[in-house]
Parts: sequence; structure tokens; C-alpha cells
Amino acid sequence: MALLSVAPLAPRWCVHKSLVTSSKGKVVRRTISTSIRMCRITTESGEGVQRRIANHHSNLWDDNFIQSLSTPYGAISYHESAQKLIGEVKEMINSISVKDGELITPSNDLLMRLSIVDSIERLGIDRHFKSEIKSALDYVYSYWNEKGIGWGRDSVVADLNSTALGLRTLRLHGYPVSSDVLQHFKEQKGQFACSAIQTEGEIRSVLNLFRASQIAFPGEKVMEEAEVFSTIYLKEAILKLPVCGLSREISYVLEYGWHINLPRLEARNYIDVFGEDPIYLTPNMKTQKLLELAKLEFNMFHSLQQQELKLLSRWWKDSGFSQMTFPRHRHVEYYTLASCIDSEPQHSSFRLGFAKIFHLATVLDDIYDTFGTMDELELFTAAVKRWHPSATEWLPEYMKGVYMVLYETVNEMAGEAEKSQGRDTLNYGRNALEAYIDASMEEAKWIFSGFLPTFEEYLDNGKVSFGYGIGTLQPILTLGIPFPHHILQEIDFPSRLNDVASSILRLKGDIHTYQAERSRGEKSSCISCYMEENPESTEEDAINHINSMVDKLLKELNWEYLRPDSNVPITSKKHAFDILRAFYHLYKYRDGFSVANYEIKNLVMTTVIEPVPL
Repeated sequence: MALLSVAPLAPRWCVHKSLVTSSKGKVVRRTISTSIRMCRITTESGEGVQRRIANHHSNLWDDNFIQSLSTPYGAISYHESAQKLIGEVKEMINSISVKDGELITPSNDLLMRLSIVDSIERLGIDRHFKSEIKSALDYVYSYWNEKGIGWGRDSVVADLNSTALGLRTLRLHGYPVSSDVLQHFKEQKGQFACSAIQTEGEIRSVLNLFRASQIAFPGEKVMEEAEVFSTIYLKEAILKLPVCGLSREISYVLEYGWHINLPRLEARNYIDVFGEDPIYLTPNMKTQKLLELAKLEFNMFHSLQQQELKLLSRWWKDSGFSQMTFPRHRHVEYYTLASCIDSEPQHSSFRLGFAKIFHLATVLDDIYDTFGTMDELELFTAAVKRWHPSATEWLPEYMKGVYMVLYETVNEMAGEAEKSQGRDTLNYGRNALEAYIDASMEEAKWIFSGFLPTFEEYLDNGKVSFGYGIGTLQPILTLGIPFPHHILQEIDFPSRLNDVASSILRLKGDIHTYQAERSRGEKSSCISCYMEENPESTEEDAINHINSMVDKLLKELNWEYLRPDSNVPITSKKHAFDILRAFYHLYKYRDGFSVANYEIKNLVMTTVIEPVPL
């Protein structure tokens, strides 16, 4: 059989093995023959070493390609044009805020303010207009009542479009608004009312109702009803609409909702929608300036992305990862996720740190799940807890390089965080890393022994071994946002926000990975543990049960993130929440960690590699 290539950091061996499977109290030893097809066998130093590998596809983004990328949008002339447009847009928003006019009147001023804020946020340019957005929303909220709002301050009757958009936008910004306002848009039979003929205005109202329903809190039955009604309505409407800005907007919103949506991907899509639909381009309001600014901002950040990506790719290559043949190489994909949730130019440390730490976590996952032997894993676990370069003395050759890159990266990120936080944060990073390693070690023991834990045991361990905690904490500490200890307690493990987010990702991830992992001899998953405890259930039953758990957890996550009674501002929780969205996006169609050459490759191209046409 073909051997793995020999390189300084390259692993050179693999194997299948016998597993001990616990089944209703009986211990049965059997060989997982399917794993033979996943492995190659060879020896090191004259001794046979048994290993498994998963045969993941190779890195999709060659360093030479990355280094060859170029763009003109870093030129000063583009920045000067952007600054001019920012001033013009602020002037436009302020003119709406201070006086009525031909287009802004007492009969439509609330909806117009909400629409401008919504467009600014969806176009990805809201960072320039924080005070203007707050003023607009304060104004809208001052007219909010138990029935919602109408188009304008003088409106006598509440309007579904204004109320749904207001509920969504105000809730996302921390205003205490109740979903009970939606009850007033039901007919006598308790169903949401709609006309026999679907007008464009009604379709837009229902579209905003669907968008609002995604921000549901636990126990909000009316939001669940709104989601069901609006989903059916919009799916029917899109079949009748011609291909246009509205139909594409509906398709995108139904496809990605809120939790799977990524801000930069939405901006790229909305630029096309906004630019082609006349309803958004009212010449007298100069809203076309929003589109011009959005395109410039997208491309100027695209220029910064290329610079950062070149640094990351060179780090990956110089660290020796390019010579490793067994792990997944997803550094470019992780960078893409980071830049899709944070496009603030000053947050380079966050984006690069996020990509590095999650790439390392993925390499470690492949070592603990498949490639490492138990003896090696015990040595590596001890070395991480010792946290000193001398700990590499007892490690096998391929682990030495991984350990040192891990050591240097975690320490480097702690140094960046110290500049931002004004204190040493290394212990936070080390504690998160040790928790991740311990959980990974526990899973390795299950794999080597064939032990099947209970569903609760598996999930408690699995939400740590997913790596959300290790990948979230250190990057956000570099943001320049103050994170005193009491705020970190609301974000870091074992906070409820962290716990819920980690549970969602483990549950959703297992739905897409359990079959491939089972073929490698990894028995434990949410699906297998649930079926073991419920012998009458099928795989479909298990998946439906887990999806139901995820749906409930997503509402709880919304609450933990947006709860108006929290003493932690939403801005301090935003990145932790958006990192959940980034990874949830990876599981939209498949295991995007392992199979990155379809939708995720397209995401890289659309949001990082290609600029938007001006």
C-alpha cells in the first residue's frame, strides 16, 4: 500500500483496530473493518505503529495563489471617496431626523427611519453611523405601544410591515419590546390575516414578519406561529414572482434566516438587491449614496483581507503545516468566517487570531480523534498542562512542531490581548485550552475502548471538545473592547451563553458528521447515544429529536444574547454570538469543516477573493 510522505512534521503511519463496544451491559469485542478503507499502514523506527486517518481532502488554497492576489482598492483615492460619501449619507440621515419634508412626513416617518437603518445594516456600513442609528431608533421607540406602530407618528392604525421591522430592529438593539404586538395582526380565528391577492406591499410585510420571527425568545408562541405562516406564504409568493430584487431577497432570507446568516455575505447579496430594485433607489432621498458607499467599503475591506490572508498563509506554510498530510487544512476558510462576522479594519488581530486558533484546534482534533496513539495523546495532554518548550522532549517528532506552534500562538495572542485589556490574560487562554484537550482526551478514550457514554455524558463532554470555547475567548480579548472579569463570566465557559452555543454546535455538527466518523470506528455521537437510550428509535427519529433540541436552544441563545435585563451590553456579547453563527453556517448543507470544496469554497470566493463590481 502507498505510504504517507515523509517530512519533518508529516505523520507516516495509520491503522484500524479492534474496539470494545458496550451494549446494554454487555462488553463485546469486535473489529471495525470499515476503518481499514480509511487507513494506510507502515512503520517508524522498525516498530509497527497503529494509526487511523480520515483521508480529508487537501488544502484548497495554495500559498503561491494567495501571495499572487492583488487589488487596487487600497489606494488613498478610494478612502477619500468613501469619506466623502459617509458625510453625504450622514447629511441625508440628519435631514430626515430634524424635519419633515416632501418625502418624510408625519404619516411615514417611522417606517422611513426603520428602513434606512435596516438598509445601512444589511449593506454592512453601519459602523459609520452608530449615533445616527441610535437617534433614529430612539425616535421610533418613543412611539412604540402595545399594538406596535404605523407608518408614521400620526398613523391611527398599526401596520404589519412597520411593526414587524420595528420589533426585529429594536429587539436587536436591546430595546425591551414584546412580541405580543403581533397578536393584533391576527383575524378572529387566531390566524395571521392576508389578502387573496398578494401585493408587493403585503409580501414585504410578511417578509419582515419572517425576519422578526427569527429573533424569538423561549415561550413566544406568537413568534412560532409567525414563522410558520410567513414561511408558507413566502414560499408560495416566490413561485409567482418574476426574477427580481424582491424574489432574490426572499430566497436569501428563507435560505439563511438569521442564525446561519453572515453579515458580509448578506452585504454582498444585498448590494445586488439594493442596486437593482427601484424601490430602494429614490433619487430625491439620495439613497443611491448608500449603495455607492457599500460597494466602496466592501472593496476596501477586500484589499485588507488580501493583506491579512497573505500573512496567515505564510504563517501556515512557515509553521510546517503544509507538510502535514493527515489533518484538515482550513486556515483560509476560518479566516473567511472571521472576516464575514467582523469587517472592522482595526480588528486584524481578531481575524488572524481566530483563524490561527481554530486551525490549530482542527489539527488537534484530527490528532486526538484519529491519528494519535493513546500513549502519544497522554504525553501531549501532559505537555499542554506543563506549558513549557521543554515539554516537547518526550513527544514524538510530528507532535513537537504542533506543540511549539500552539505554544507560540497562544502566547502571542495573550500578548495582543494584554495590549487591549491592560492585564495578563494568558490564564484564560490556557484554561480554555486545557478544557478542550481534556475533553478531546476523554473522547479518545471512548474511541480506543469502544465505550458508548450516555447521551448526557456525551453532550456534556462534546460541547467542550467542539472547540467553541477555545476559539472564542482569546480572539475577542484582542478587540479593544473592555472585558472585565464579570463580563467574561457571561461569555466564557461555563456561562449560559457559552454553554448553549456549544451545545447547539455539537448537536448540529453531529448530524452531519456521525456517518463519516462511524465509518472510521468512532462510535460515540449524539445520534448513537440517543438511539442506545431509545432502542425503538431510528436514525431519523434521533435526528428529528436533536433538531428539535437545537430549535429550542436557538431561542434560548437569542434570549441570553439580547435579554434587556442583562448588565452585560449586547456589544460585549456580539462576537461570541456571531462566532456561533459562523460555525452554524458551516453546517447548513454538510460538514463544512471536513468538506470545504463546495459551499464554503464559494463563500471564500464571494466574500474574500472577488471584489464587487463598482
